[in-house]
Amino acid sequence: MKLKDRSTPEKLRLKDKALRRGGSLILKILLYVLLIDLVYIFLFPFLYMLVTSFKSPEDLLDVTINWIPSGLYVKNYRMSFEILQYPTRFLNSFLVTFLATLGHVFSCAYVGYGFARFKFKGKGFSFVLLLLSIIVPIQTIIIPRYLMFSAIGLSTGSVPLWLPALFGYGLQGGLFIFIFRQFFLSLPKSLEEAASIDGCGPLGTFFRIALPSSRSSVMVVLVLSIVWHWNDYYEPSIYIIDQEKYLLPMMLPDLYSLMNGAAATAGSGEMENVFTEGVAMAATTLTVLPIFIVYMFLQKRFVQGIEKSGITGE
Repeated sequence: MKLKDRSTPEKLRLKDKALRRGGSLILKILLYVLLIDLVYIFLFPFLYMLVTSFKSPEDLLDVTINWIPSGLYVKNYRMSFEILQYPTRFLNSFLVTFLATLGHVFSCAYVGYGFARFKFKGKGFSFVLLLLSIIVPIQTIIIPRYLMFSAIGLSTGSVPLWLPALFGYGLQGGLFIFIFRQFFLSLPKSLEEAASIDGCGPLGTFFRIALPSSRSSVMVVLVLSIVWHWNDYYEPSIYIIDQEKYLLPMMLPDLYSLMNGAAATAGSGEMENVFTEGVAMAATTLTVLPIFIVYMFLQKRFVQGIEKSGITGE
């Protein structure tokens, strides 16, 4: 009887442990199912775009071919490369993105450092306006901005896309200032005090101490600015009128009309090869490909920058 009594609590403990393990296993299964569903939602458009871009006209008409094309139909990419006028549009997009990103990194870091380290009248009110610039969508202020640039004769080109970035504004400039401010608030003041003792003024301290120390925040702003400026369609469509200055994303809405025009001048036997969904998906892939390449190289540093930039700091 004593042996039986001793074994009963042991059995209960083993049973409780097994139940816990079973419950933990169920939670893990549910978590993985949820993560797989989320991954599928995010990756499905990209997988569909990539697979369709390699489908031949025959594959597009064959209902039995869904995810695996019968072959890699690279002619879609050659056609979309010509229709997009890729070298010219790529250069236009690159120049706008480069100038805007360069302006955002330096100007937003400078303004963010000022908010974090200096006291001045109206600082709180100015910071509230900064937060409002993050919240208010560009669509609500595009008319006064257009009128402002029109008054100085800069409303019909790419200048309005990168000039505001030189002054800490532009596309999501307020957010970038906020990111830098949060980092500089967490930066030890002893570094700047030591630089001041060595004879560094405010500008010297910023460029020699603060900015080099904010590499994590610079990486976050760099990646976000590149992605947002490269993919932006709304503002370029407002300011850029000359088709020779079109950016790559601006070509995509007009892609079908351009291909229809090419199809109208082609022979009847070639029309099927000119206007297909595969060509449209190939053009979209070529448009976002530079962003994929940039993120592939900067992904690790970008994630580390998110962790170190102090976005969630006080």
